[in-house]
Amino acid sequence: MSTPGTDPSAAHPRFAKALGELGLDEVTTRIRRFPDATRTAAEAAAAIGCGLGEIVKSLVFDADGVPVVVLVDGASRVDVERVRRELGAAGVKRAGADAVRETTGYAIGGVPPFGHRTKTRVLADRGLLAHAVVWAAAGTPHTVFPMDPVSLVTHAGGTLVDVREREA
Repeated sequence: MSTPGTDPSAAHPRFAKALGELGLDEVTTRIRRFPDATRTAAEAAAAIGCGLGEIVKSLVFDADGVPVVVLVDGASRVDVERVRRELGAAGVKRAGADAVRETTGYAIGGVPPFGHRTKTRVLADRGLLAHAVVWAAAGTPHTVFPMDPVSLVTHAGGTLVDVREREA
């Protein structure tokens, strides 16, 4: 089990700069760094000691050649067809690792919900709002931060949508 540490300097420098630009300097004091990776939602939930649904996955998709970030809770899977319909795109697929890094400036497993290298459209699944606090990556596979989901979606410039897979 990981022993977390609160370390304001633990965030990726690009993400720390974004927090400052958004007037969220206090968030840096809540960033937690773990010696073991929190790259997946399951790893993050186990390290933090929260439910899988309280983790925010920041996933990058390619919609007709245009990147889009989809925010969804860690217990859910994205329904690509719902994303396609929401965007009015002919086709949508998961972006590869190079495209994720090029679009966001971060590696898969450390992509935060905002503070990306490029201005990218963000879709946020409404399921995130079911929680008082959610945890998201702070730009590295070892760092996370807590935030209320409404603020998180607002700072991400996200549009609230229903894009998670429906339960069978």
